[in-house]
Amino acid sequence: TSGIQESPPDDHQVDGRALARSGTRKVCQRRSHHHHHKQHKHRRSCPNSTALNRRQLPKDLPPWETVYWHFARWRDDGSLDALHDALRERVRETEGRNAEPTAAMLDAQSIKGADTVGRATRGYDAGKKVNGRKRHIVVDTIGMLVIVMVTAANVQDRDGARPVLEALRKAFPTISLVWADGGYAGKLVQWAKQTARLALEVVRKPEGQRTFEVLPRRWVVERTISWLVKCRRLDHDYERLTKTSVAMVEWAMVGLMVRRLAPSPGPQPWSTQ
Repeated sequence: TSGIQESPPDDHQVDGRALARSGTRKVCQRRSHHHHHKQHKHRRSCPNSTALNRRQLPKDLPPWETVYWHFARWRDDGSLDALHDALRERVRETEGRNAEPTAAMLDAQSIKGADTVGRATRGYDAGKKVNGRKRHIVVDTIGMLVIVMVTAANVQDRDGARPVLEALRKAFPTISLVWADGGYAGKLVQWAKQTARLALEVVRKPEGQRTFEVLPRRWVVERTISWLVKCRRLDHDYERLTKTSVAMVEWAMVGLMVRRLAPSPGPQPWSTQ
């Protein structure tokens, strides 16, 4: 979670309090018994690949209220986190690595916010000239998502990194080393060592570099960010709640990891062959 004050409890014109008053939530619960969970999983991943509004669903899928109820329940009760983490461990084991990572990469991405993003959770990143939100992302050495936090875009990378690194230390005690770019240099390095008990190593550009060069370690997290923005739902932030923004990132990675574990025939984008 982002740890910042969130806007009213809903996304895309869905007022949870109004639903509760009208009894629609009970209707959703009754409906949930009549639809196969495979359909719900398909719908939950659908917005990431197509950028659909929740109400613009194909007619062969369950009512949008039912599917949103399942989406919100998985988001809030930890089911999505558990699914994502289990898939990441499986992918790592398939790659011949330990299930738990020991090193990670940290970066941040500013993205434009749609008009559904409230003033309380949006800001202006003057450096990137972006009005919206910022994703603070930690990945392992093969690019699988470890931690994601969403804040307003005006939060400095170094300031947003502190709660991210604290969450990283708590959730992944096996990780002892984190690589980051020059934006995280300074007092944060000492803070990470003393408070989070993490070695934060800054990967800097070579002196005199004028053209693009792939930098050691940093390219891994940048590649993950490029994977995410291939999902049209993630090239902007459309969500009213930051926790829903986090969930959308996790669902995108769930889809990527499932395809990696059970690939379709033909060349794959992550293959080196």
